[in-house]
Amino acid sequence: MTACPTGIAHTYMAAEKLAQAAQALGHAMKVETQGSIGAENVLSEREITEADGVIVAADKDVDLSRFAGKRVLSVGVAEGIHHPERLIRDVLEAPVHRGPAAGAGGGDLFGGVGGKERGSVYKALMNGVSYMIPFVVVGGLLIAVSLALGGRTTPQGIVFDSSLWQSVNDIGVIGFTLMIPVLSGYIAYAIGDRPALVPGMVGGWVASHGELYDSKAGAGFIGAIATGFLAGYLVLWIKKVRVPDFVRPVMPIIVIPVVATTSLCLFFVYVIGRPIAWVFEHLTSWLGGLTGTSAALVGVVLGLMISFDMGGPVNKTAFLFGAGLVSKNPEVMGMCAAAIPVPPLGQGLATLLRRPLFSAQERETGLAALFMGCFGITEGAIPFAAARPARVIPANMAGGAVAGAVAGLAAVQDNVPHGGPVVAVLGAVEGVPMFFVAIAIGTMVTALTTITLMMAGKGAPAMPAPAVGAAAAGSGAALAGSVPSAPAAPASAGAASAGSALSGHLTARTVRPRLAARGKEAAIREMAGLLAASGAVTDVDGLVAAALAREELGTTGLGEEIAIPHAKTDAVSEPVVGFARSEEGIEWGALDGTKARLIFMIAVPGAAAGDEHLRILAMLSRKLMDPEFRERLLSAEGEADALVRVLQEVR
Repeated sequence: MTACPTGIAHTYMAAEKLAQAAQALGHAMKVETQGSIGAENVLSEREITEADGVIVAADKDVDLSRFAGKRVLSVGVAEGIHHPERLIRDVLEAPVHRGPAAGAGGGDLFGGVGGKERGSVYKALMNGVSYMIPFVVVGGLLIAVSLALGGRTTPQGIVFDSSLWQSVNDIGVIGFTLMIPVLSGYIAYAIGDRPALVPGMVGGWVASHGELYDSKAGAGFIGAIATGFLAGYLVLWIKKVRVPDFVRPVMPIIVIPVVATTSLCLFFVYVIGRPIAWVFEHLTSWLGGLTGTSAALVGVVLGLMISFDMGGPVNKTAFLFGAGLVSKNPEVMGMCAAAIPVPPLGQGLATLLRRPLFSAQERETGLAALFMGCFGITEGAIPFAAARPARVIPANMAGGAVAGAVAGLAAVQDNVPHGGPVVAVLGAVEGVPMFFVAIAIGTMVTALTTITLMMAGKGAPAMPAPAVGAAAAGSGAALAGSVPSAPAAPASAGAASAGSALSGHLTARTVRPRLAARGKEAAIREMAGLLAASGAVTDVDGLVAAALAREELGTTGLGEEIAIPHAKTDAVSEPVVGFARSEEGIEWGALDGTKARLIFMIAVPGAAAGDEHLRILAMLSRKLMDPEFRERLLSAEGEADALVRVLQEVR
């Protein structure tokens, strides 16, 4: 496999090992790597179609939808490094992947579909959605449970007799409140890295709290998407500004977050927020003029608005309009109450009716959406709408409009400002049979419309599993075919450049033929001192701390007697590479049990622009898979200059 959690060394070592093994066995293979620098050597639809099998060696979630109908063997990245020949033999007997076929049809608003590489905008949106999903599920289910077990209806709405259930409800509301900032924050994080997280989250909070700009509704998840992208690209722009060297260390932790957060939030409050508040006020006035028209028309309008942004300003305008008329005209609230559960129920039903169209994570989220829909929590459909806005939002609106119209024609009444089947169960609805008929018809319309739109565009599963690290890098696979004597996979994009990849980063001053340390921590400290000889290290202890923190995420002992500790830290002022040999070897926790004798250390500034250091690491990892190259490094005699000459082969 060619995708490890950090997307650095193991990714490229596995790719090289698989390519070498395929060539030795007489097979053609192309390897797509999904490292921290993004997808390289991307597989085309034709190559996927012609392949006899697909090897996916990954230690992170991988979207397999584009490999539907192919034999797919999924293993860990270590298997790709240590047993490539066995994987190539086994893949020809692997089970056929039954996921939905990827097509070249129309994609969603934020990217392509199928085997095509997703755009950076799409990937950023999916990163935000993946982090948001747990907040939607936890918040929604806690609210639903509290309503089911501790709620009762009053003219003011559903209240709780027990402080316990009130507390459970409050906790769920907190989860929902955090949902919007998390969506915004991790969209920004995927674009601008860690400095963009704070402006993204704070911007999302501002978007969701309309009182900051005189709006009763806020901007909802659509506002959060806007603030996420604004924050991410604003941070990228600020990073490009040239600043004095003494300011660079504080840029990512002070200057960029403060400037970006302040600028974004003020822009939202005084520029974007005002129009949102104005639209909210005029929508309310417009709705007031509809009460004299036919009930069906009012129901259609309210259903469209309820289902459009699921908790956003348009949704809340319709809901507050209905809630304000509960005592005078409960039929209006009845229309709203019928439309409120349709988006989550419809999306959940779609995942049950056509399971192959949805990923495993989407199917799980669909079950949670069904539960939330029963309790009138429209926000349960937000993950689907955020992932496929061009398909899901129209489907939601169609179902909501139908439900609202049916409830209006049947003169369904809701005497409390809440919606969904729960209000009927708790006795707040008059005309219960037609209320459930309206919900059922609207739910079916939404589900069938969603499925139809997805099939028309041949939509592959869009929703990622909840993220556990940085922005998702996508999927990677090795395609094995039975064409003899194919060349190994090409090196990364930067490998063709003239000169050594290490030029300018590694010199004789940062090379040590004999390392004195006997343990891993001592070796890292000695290597940090070695890098300090370059003049690029401003804080040796800080560099050591950063390298040790990286080791806690997973060993950098790669096997084959190699270790590559690395760190991105403000303790260095420019990229620097060091190398040392250990005669006895150092226990580094490598998967193959070998001790590290060839030790490289790479350090780059925390605010470093570009990905040159990642390309260096990728090329270095590939080169180190050559046994002859490793042997020359181990046997080179003389001082540091002899080792530097060997290392110049890394290209």
